[in-house]
Amino acid sequence: MTTAPSLPIPHFLYGTAWKEQRTPALVELALRAGFRGIDTANQRRHYFEEGVGQGLDTVYRAGMVKRADLFLQTKFTYHPGQDHRLPYDPAASLSLQVAQSMASSLEHLGTDYVDSYVLHGPSSGYDWTDDDAEVWEAMKQERDAGRTRLLGVSNVSLSHLEQMSALHSEGPAFVQNRCYARLGWDREVRLFCREHNIVYQGFSLLTANLEVLRHPLVVGLAARARATPAQIVLAFARAVGMLPLTGTSNAEHMKQDLASSTLTLPAEEVHGIETLAG
Repeated sequence: MTTAPSLPIPHFLYGTAWKEQRTPALVELALRAGFRGIDTANQRRHYFEEGVGQGLDTVYRAGMVKRADLFLQTKFTYHPGQDHRLPYDPAASLSLQVAQSMASSLEHLGTDYVDSYVLHGPSSGYDWTDDDAEVWEAMKQERDAGRTRLLGVSNVSLSHLEQMSALHSEGPAFVQNRCYARLGWDREVRLFCREHNIVYQGFSLLTANLEVLRHPLVVGLAARARATPAQIVLAFARAVGMLPLTGTSNAEHMKQDLASSTLTLPAEEVHGIETLAG
């Protein structure tokens, strides 16, 4: 087995949800634009992971990038989050489902390791359950076997993380959550992540916060910086310690999103955006 290189975590992830048959072409487009981090999931209901692999194969064949240049992140999704196109035997134990899902992901992506393997969401909206504990331990086995470098959890509350921390000797390297300005940009979870050296991945930063993109503060900052409101929000996300995701299908927006990494916002403006609606 190939030993996974210690690739630095990229400053941006390209999200591949809800793209269906456009997935291969959009993954290729994102990589040509300059993205080097790709987020997907072995959940055919919302993702076409095999299509991600097809896009990757195209750019590999073109000699544009090598596998070692990329940060690939995928997810294990419980049965209730799937449709009929399951990546594992639903009658198998959860531990075996994790292993089967990982094997399927590696086949889809044309690789023998991923850089990050994420639990797509706990089994309960309220508690970290015995099922979650079993899945997490199985994910650690995948990591220890070299099939992933890092582990994460997604769609979690502060309560989930506190219970997880109390139960397991090892926590996640990543937390990936949808991030709403009206809820303080997930402030409590972000604080937990900061205190526990966890990288917070924020998704739906633009689509969940359309009112922020129209807010006079953000519009004014964009005008002064000769940037777009979306670039200001992404620059804000980095300023407060987030690793942002974008799922745009627009080539120009891809370039603009990547260019936002050069923007630096004054501390008082960062504070102003953080307290817009929370």
